[in-house]
Amino acid sequence: MSRTLYDKLVDAHKVCDLPDGDMLVYVDFHIMNEYTSPQAFSCLDHKGLKVWRPQAHLSVVDHVNATRQRDPHDAASKLLIDNLEANCRKHGIAFYGLGDPRQGIEHVVVPEQGLVAPGMLIACGDSHTTTYGAFGALGFGIGTSEVEHVLATQTLRYKRLRTMRVNVEGALAPGVTAKDIIMQVVQVVGAGGANGFAVEFTGNTIFAQSMAGRMTICNMAVELGARAALIAADQTAYNAGSRQLRYDGETWASDAGATYDATYDIDAATIAPLVSWGTSPDQSVAIDGTVPDTSTATTPKAQQALARALDYMGLEPGQPVTDIRIDSAFIGSCTNSRIEDLRAAASVIRGRTVAPGVNAIVVPGSAMTRLQAEAEGLDTIFTEAGFDWRPQSGCSMCLAMNDDIAMDGERVASSTNRNFEGRQGRGARTHLMSPAMVAAAALSGHLADVRDFEKGTD
Repeated sequence: MSRTLYDKLVDAHKVCDLPDGDMLVYVDFHIMNEYTSPQAFSCLDHKGLKVWRPQAHLSVVDHVNATRQRDPHDAASKLLIDNLEANCRKHGIAFYGLGDPRQGIEHVVVPEQGLVAPGMLIACGDSHTTTYGAFGALGFGIGTSEVEHVLATQTLRYKRLRTMRVNVEGALAPGVTAKDIIMQVVQVVGAGGANGFAVEFTGNTIFAQSMAGRMTICNMAVELGARAALIAADQTAYNAGSRQLRYDGETWASDAGATYDATYDIDAATIAPLVSWGTSPDQSVAIDGTVPDTSTATTPKAQQALARALDYMGLEPGQPVTDIRIDSAFIGSCTNSRIEDLRAAASVIRGRTVAPGVNAIVVPGSAMTRLQAEAEGLDTIFTEAGFDWRPQSGCSMCLAMNDDIAMDGERVASSTNRNFEGRQGRGARTHLMSPAMVAAAALSGHLADVRDFEKGTD
């Protein structure tokens, strides 16, 4: 019987069926950060339990730490970081703390350290664990009680998902990136359109992407509501995966003739460089387009949501997107802070200057990424243009959980994954786009078409 890649991965990790219809699955690798793990360790201590397989876990500091310096900026952050280090020391778990050359954003660090491979099941207390689907691995976010369970047993209760195929075919136009692909998918399927689904991305456009591009696509699939995102493991994925953890004997791709519960087809030629205008990742528009009005909504509820987004973002229907001025530009996050992302932004910035009044920040996704970028001279390109090159990696301005917080009403061109109300700070207004598009906005002082810079017509 033909099976999807998702079903193969689930079946390979099923320990047993449970009486209520769920199953118990084995977790190959589990990742923790300083923000989502403290209660789990406290529960272990309260119950007198130990971590069953310490070598199958990794802890990384990334969410609350400051990026301007190595030491956390306040007592609360320091407490979380110190608590995680103490728990890891007690239980023999690897810990990548501040100052460690391997430290960085968890979903950048794990692939960089060769800790993911096709066929694995990876869990983490962070929703963007879908990133690992780029390797033909099953990754998903878990809650605090589940973190406790996987620490104690290396297993999790799991409910099989429905499957969705998103097929993208054709050549991308100049200036269009993996970030634009996934933003288009979110626009087509809708935020929440994949609730209860595992989404598999197929098509020659997908397989033409680098591993960095594939990780961006799988990372933001959670904005569809997907609990898992997958791309079949081809030679590119095997080359990037860990040799030590590589699985043999199973083809980590869907069988020919495998059926899905839902299917979407997207023509790559129709994708333009996109920016979000609203407060949901599916509220995006081509950079040469205009802000929509409520007449584009098909239901009263959608009209109400659109009107609220327009009000929060301080935009007018019909306003050209390129007329939207920005206060800040941020390049970073688990979505777009890899070396490939920094190179793409630097190629736009080289020899140019950030517009007056724009606060431009770049935070490499890991210490290793930062060192590589500095070896290539990318830091000099950014700093000479007027960007603030941060010395410490972390989630930074992706979320208002550290000292990189946008102020009320501040408008940010951002390479991050979410533009919810208050995501980057109370009252902050976020516009999602690719790193190259963030660079174009920083140079212009307003949302701008990166293709103009690539043509030299800025």
